[in-house]
Amino acid sequence: MRKLLLAVVFGTVVAATPSFAARCGGDFNTFVASISAEAAAAGISQGVISSALSGVQQDMAVLNFDRRQRYTFNKSFEQYVSTRVGAGRINGGRAMLQRHAALLSSIEARFGVPRQILVAIWGLETDFGKGDMGKLPVMRTLATMAHDCRRTELFQGELIAALKIVQRGDLPLRDMIGAFAGEIGQTQFLPSSYIKYGVDFDGNGHVDLRHSVPDVLASTANLLKVNGWKAGAPYGEGSENFQVALREWNHSEVYRKTIMLMAEKIGGK
Repeated sequence: MRKLLLAVVFGTVVAATPSFAARCGGDFNTFVASISAEAAAAGISQGVISSALSGVQQDMAVLNFDRRQRYTFNKSFEQYVSTRVGAGRINGGRAMLQRHAALLSSIEARFGVPRQILVAIWGLETDFGKGDMGKLPVMRTLATMAHDCRRTELFQGELIAALKIVQRGDLPLRDMIGAFAGEIGQTQFLPSSYIKYGVDFDGNGHVDLRHSVPDVLASTANLLKVNGWKAGAPYGEGSENFQVALREWNHSEVYRKTIMLMAEKIGGK
């Protein structure tokens, strides 16, 4: 769902994105060579750079999709929620609360984010990991978007972050598959957020936001906590948690209200 509001999400990422110098536009292969040099300067190994970017091609379908995107949320709450919070998703959320009760208790104790909020986000993003996490090679997508001059600095930063994910061993290159702006995993993290907020909650030494439910839910909770979630405080519309922490997840008030309704429904309130 975050991919429908990328311009808003990107607005929060840009301030934390380091400055990169690869020249956008022009010959794509020249650009890739330049961003490869930037990656090496950022500490990425030549092996990772070569495996990820050697032979990478521009994806015009990604570029065309991005240029067609509307970066405003133009549905009413009633219109949107009618397509997103149905009986199947509510029942699925209740089942996830039961199935992962012990895990969610541990995450809630550490991060202070109620379990129903996490499960609601998880369900709305990818149907609890069973839905669409994207089908596009992340490196190709991000190289394409970085080459485009409209938001090159942002996407250069995301490409470097994606390379860091591989370098750290969190995901192999074959699993770097995502959506139309490089979002990864069961709650659709941009690579920079993956690096910044990712938590190895299953203790295997890697942050795996595609396959590890503990890592997915804990990382989502960590993002909210770092961005101001107040444990034990109200989180309904108008509250600080709603207006500040959840706004870092998604700036759309309609989407945040949908999270609240989903959480209420699966929590039995």
